This record gives sequence, C-alpha cells and structure tokens, in this order.
Amino acid sequence: MFRSFFLTKRWMVWSFAGGALILFATWYKVQLDVRINDWFGTFYNMIQGALAKPGSITMGEYMSQLSTFAWVAGLYVLIAVLTDFFVKHYIFRWRNAMTDFYTQHWHVLRGIEGASQRVQEDTARFARIMEDLGISFVRSVMTLMAFLPILWSFSHQVKALPWLGEVPQALVWVAIVFALCGTVLLALIGFKLPGLEFQNQRVEAAYRKELVHGEDDHDRAAGPHLTSLFREVRRNYFRLFFHYMYFDVAKWSYLQIGVLVPYIALGPTLVAGGITLGIMQQIVRAFGRVEMSFQYLVNSWTTIIELISVYKRLRAFERTITRKDNVGLAVAE
Repeated sequence: MFRSFFLTKRWMVWSFAGGALILFATWYKVQLDVRINDWFGTFYNMIQGALAKPGSITMGEYMSQLSTFAWVAGLYVLIAVLTDFFVKHYIFRWRNAMTDFYTQHWHVLRGIEGASQRVQEDTARFARIMEDLGISFVRSVMTLMAFLPILWSFSHQVKALPWLGEVPQALVWVAIVFALCGTVLLALIGFKLPGLEFQNQRVEAAYRKELVHGEDDHDRAAGPHLTSLFREVRRNYFRLFFHYMYFDVAKWSYLQIGVLVPYIALGPTLVAGGITLGIMQQIVRAFGRVEMSFQYLVNSWTTIIELISVYKRLRAFERTITRKDNVGLAVAE
C-alpha cells in the first residue's frame, strides 16, 4: 500500500514532490483563514462603533472592508479548488502504483477469495479514504499550529470560566479537554465497528463471488446456498445499522453541544463587558478552528473505521505475496 508509491522510482516525483506541493498549498490556505479571522475582528469592531456612534464611519470605509474580505475569500476559493484538483490526481497515481504492484503478483493472488475485488475495489476505496483522511489530517495539524497561538493570546482576556473561576489560558484548556473527552467517548462507544466493517466486506465478497460464478455455471448462484449467503449479508448490515445508530447519537449530540461551548466559556467575560464584539468573533472562530483540529478523530471516526477494514483486507493480500517470495528465496538457496 505504501512502498509501491513512496519507494518506487517511477512514482517518487509524484509521491514526494507532489506531497510537498500539497503541504505548501494547505499551509497557504490556513494562512488565508487566519487573515479572514483577523478581518472578522476589525469588521465587527467597526460595526460596533458605527452602532454605538452613528456617522462614525463612512460608506467608503464600510465597502472597503467588504472588498478586502472578497479578495481574500476569492483567493482562498481559487487555492482550494486547485489544491483539491491536484490531490485527486495525486491519490489516483497512488492507486495506480498499488494496482501495478498487485497485478505484477496476480499469479500468486488469483486464488485468494475476492482477489479481483481487492485489486479493483479495495484499492479505489483505499485511495478515496486516504484522500479524505490524509488531507483533513494535514489541514487539522496546520490549522492547530496557526490558530492555537491566536487562541492562547486571546486567553489573556478571558480570565474566568463559569463555575470554575479563574483558570490560566482558559480557552485553550477548554478546547483541549472538550475535544479529548469526545474522542475517548466515541472511541469507547464505537470499538465494535471496525470488526463489523471487516466482516461486512467478507460476506459481501462471498456473495459477489457466487454471483460471478453463476454467470458461467448454471448450477451456481441459485437455490438455498445463494439465499444463505445473502442472509449473512443482511444480518451483518443490520448489526452495523444498530451499532451505528447509538454511535451517531453520541457523535451528533457531542458536536451540537460543542457549538455552545465557546459561548459558555466566554459567559463571565461577556457579562462583565470585558471584550468587544469583534474580539468575541475572533475568539469564537479561533476556538472553533482549534477545537475542530483536536476533534479530527471525532469527525473522521466513521471513515477511519472503513480504512481499518480496507487495510486489513489489503494487508492480508500482501502477506500472501511476502510468503510466496520467502518460499521462492528458500527454494533458490
């Protein structure tokens, strides 16, 4: 899965130079997001001043602020679109490298149950998942590096938390503790899901294989045996649906509660009038970015479960190649 792309001469330019370009583009997008966050502070402070003292700003100043946002946001959209376009090509080359590697060993792999599915479908799923998880992980790390210092600096203006009183760097600790609690909670609730996803791929592969044989053999894919195979598919899906139900209840409840967390943390400061509207907007946006970065596992847990399932299947695939290679070397010696 990895050496075919990162340790093969044919793909090294794509894997390393392309990866570096993706990292740079992602970093630049985060910097633009920081500029947008600064703009929110300036803009809402201006609005607060205009509402408190009518006539204190001109229409030209107001439109200038909107033009600044339009320029930065437009550049952000352009970089985001071009980055996503390049990432799709990058990930497809990764799939291409994996497919080349597996097809070179097809004489070894063809006897494995569901071999064709693993080469065609699992490599495609692996590439798609790595696109989703890989980019979101890089974005989360870089967003955390950019916004954590901002949240840290704003924490000097938020000295007290509800029910707890004064807490040094309160906003940072609230973001970390809330994200950590959610991650641990969902990991405990969803611990059964990776095994069920893996089992789901096995029963689907067995059912698909029987149908494929039935295309050429009239004695296959008919009668009680096919019904039994689909019954296994049905039973496994229903188990998945049940376990995902309570997992989703916990996940979405946690994320919805998270919307209120920064406002609860800012409660004593807002009531005391300790910050302006613009600073509040900057704090809420920075808190959201930091919290989202810490919540990478929470937001990606369902996709990670699918990746674990695909990884197990492809890893078993590759162990067969390794065993055959070791046997071949022993015979040669």
